[in-house]
Amino acid sequence: MATLLHIDSSVLPGEASSSRSVTAAFRAVWEEQHPRGAVLYRDLAADPVPHITADAWSAGYTVASERTPQQSAAFAARVRLIEELEQADVVLIGAPMYNYSIPSTLKAWLDNVLLLGRTAGEEPSAQGTPAIVVASRGGSYAPGTPREGFEYVQNYLEAVLGRTLGLDLDFIVPELTMAPRNPAMSELVPLWEASRARAFEEASIKAKGLAERLAV
Repeated sequence: MATLLHIDSSVLPGEASSSRSVTAAFRAVWEEQHPRGAVLYRDLAADPVPHITADAWSAGYTVASERTPQQSAAFAARVRLIEELEQADVVLIGAPMYNYSIPSTLKAWLDNVLLLGRTAGEEPSAQGTPAIVVASRGGSYAPGTPREGFEYVQNYLEAVLGRTLGLDLDFIVPELTMAPRNPAMSELVPLWEASRARAFEEASIKAKGLAERLAV
C-alpha cells in the first residue's frame, strides 16, 4: 500500500492559494492511481508544529535513559514527524514564497524532522524518497529575471530536502500569482495563466509518473 505524505503551508485556504490548488490536483490524481493507498496530511497553517526548542534539539543527541522528562516529551513529538517522513513513499509539499523564503511553519517542520544520525548524515533514513515541492511565488525569480538573486525557496529546499535529507526532489513552480490581484502586473496575467495551466499539467503528469514508478 503506497503512502503519500502531503504537507501544505500556505496561510490562504483552498483555491485562494496557488500552492494548495496544485498540491490538491496532484493528490487527486495520486488517489485515483492508489485508491487503497494512505495519505498522511499536515496543514501547517491550521495546525502548526512546535518550533524547535532547546529540549527538542538536545534530546536528539542525548541517550534516552539520560533525557529529562521535558526532553523526552519534546523528542517524542519530533519522532512522530520523523516517522511520518520515513513511512512515506512520496512526499508532497506546498511551499509558497513569503518575503523571498519559505513560511516559518514549514521551516519549523524541517527543523523537527532533520536529525543528524537518522534523517541526515551518511545514510539518511528517507534517502531516495520522491518529493514534489509546489513552490509558488507572486512574481518571477527564474534565471535571467531581475530578481533571480532573491530566490531562496528552491535553493534552500534543494539544500535541505535534496542534499541533507537525501530525497529525490522535483519542483513545480507556479509563478506570477500576484498578477491577477496587482493592477501594476496586469500585463503579466497571460503569463500567469500559462504558468498556472503548466503547473496543473505537471502535477498530473508527475503524480501518474510516480504511481507507475512505484508499481514496478
